[in-house]
Amino acid sequence: MATPLSLRRAFAVTLSALALTFSAATSADTVLRTVPSSDLKILDPIWTTANITRNHGFMIYDTLFGMDEKGAIKPQMVEKYTASPDNKVWTFTLRPGLKFHDGAPVTSQDVIASLARWAKRDTIGQKMYEAMESITAEGPNAFRMNFRQPFGVVLDALGKPNPLVPFIMPKRVADTPADKQIEEMIGSGPFTLAKEDFRPGDRVIYRKNTAYVPRKEAPSGLAGGKVVHVDRVEWVLLRDPQTQVNALLNGEVDMVETVPASGYSDMRINPKIELVDVMPAGPFTVIYNHKVAPFNNPKALKAAMLAINQESMLRAQATFRDFYKPCTSIYLCGSMYASDKTGFFTGKPQFEEARKLLKESGYDGKPVVILLPGDAPALNKLPAVYGQLLKQVGFNVDVQTTDWATLVTRRTKKDPPENGGWNAFITFWGGVDASSPITYSPLTGNGDQGYFGWPVDAELERLKSRFIETGDVAQRKDIATQIQLRVLEGGVIAPLGEGKAPTAVRRGVVSGLLPSPAVLYWNVRKK
Repeated sequence: MATPLSLRRAFAVTLSALALTFSAATSADTVLRTVPSSDLKILDPIWTTANITRNHGFMIYDTLFGMDEKGAIKPQMVEKYTASPDNKVWTFTLRPGLKFHDGAPVTSQDVIASLARWAKRDTIGQKMYEAMESITAEGPNAFRMNFRQPFGVVLDALGKPNPLVPFIMPKRVADTPADKQIEEMIGSGPFTLAKEDFRPGDRVIYRKNTAYVPRKEAPSGLAGGKVVHVDRVEWVLLRDPQTQVNALLNGEVDMVETVPASGYSDMRINPKIELVDVMPAGPFTVIYNHKVAPFNNPKALKAAMLAINQESMLRAQATFRDFYKPCTSIYLCGSMYASDKTGFFTGKPQFEEARKLLKESGYDGKPVVILLPGDAPALNKLPAVYGQLLKQVGFNVDVQTTDWATLVTRRTKKDPPENGGWNAFITFWGGVDASSPITYSPLTGNGDQGYFGWPVDAELERLKSRFIETGDVAQRKDIATQIQLRVLEGGVIAPLGEGKAPTAVRRGVVSGLLPSPAVLYWNVRKK
């Protein structure tokens, strides 16, 4: 006999199915329904580095450049560009006919305002504007960048695929202060989003932008022609992994962006489901709050890093060995700048040394608050295991369960945990993002202007500037290794190893997914 809990769960799933069926029955549109990796609550892709908000950004905004499947940066909104031999003067001309969703043309003033807002919050954007003398409009469809010193990674900055992406918005929207969230969702991308289509906690409905003019090139990653083949894409929020599996099997949704480990065994043998490798592997990392005790003390911080057991943490999170790989480099293992020079950090627990350091730090036993996103199946096992490892060292640990959207908001707080702040959280980065010091957002040492946790390390910032200024490959590799050692020594981040998960689709129904750092919905077809 079914228990009351199972009855309630079955009833909830039935209601969900009825709602989806009714929605389909009342519309002749081609509707693609997908379960996103987490709930979308923050819509400003410049205000937060949350991947779900970045993915939302790619739906409704466009970019000046895009990264193709092979990692090359290609023009997107830009039709042509030139760079002076010394890389000090760059000129850009926009494609003709670019329009925002409200019908207004995209102009160079929109671009300049959008880049200025982005650069206030993005790490490579900050470096670019530090080196820049001016950015000026050259008529309505062109603009020029003048640099005081050579800046050879302009295209890398403008075409970066990771949060924060330099999406182009109308000037009136981009003029919003960088520390305040925008209120108007107007872009020039392949989909539109109306206020009535945004239902936090339930679903987000994106509609095809019929006025969008794709590039003529074949699509490749985030580059090329963004051709939309469906009338509507619905992000349907289903928090429970088993409910996600059931909804896919029953045809209530067409895709699950990230296959939960608990559903992998059933999905990989079910003839109704196809598993697709769309997104590359990427690293999990611990982010520590350097502003408040105990991790404002270097010895306590190092003790916490010495407690890490990559193998046990990854196994608990991913279950299947195909889904994870220990890696002590801060960069994606196998990428150009990955290095085995990691100093004291081994990814294996060193409890005796950790206990010694914790005692020397004068730790007072105050609870260490670790945030656990209960609605993010790809992350929600790691914080609990890490909490147990920290307890073995001697930390008093308080693992607080929340949802991902709340975590994203709470991590902006610089207050002590008892006043709504935090001590540590664990997050995931795309492999492309984590393959270079200039695209890896948390590698900051500029305090309040940097990534959450706000470490202060002037030498780290100097090393990043040197990396940007040199074009010599061997020198860059050496500097990247120095950055890695500096990051680990200062506890800027702690690498937990790599994870990946396939995307699940209804076999024979969904096709055309593009390999990319994000799940993309142009080029996708539904029968």
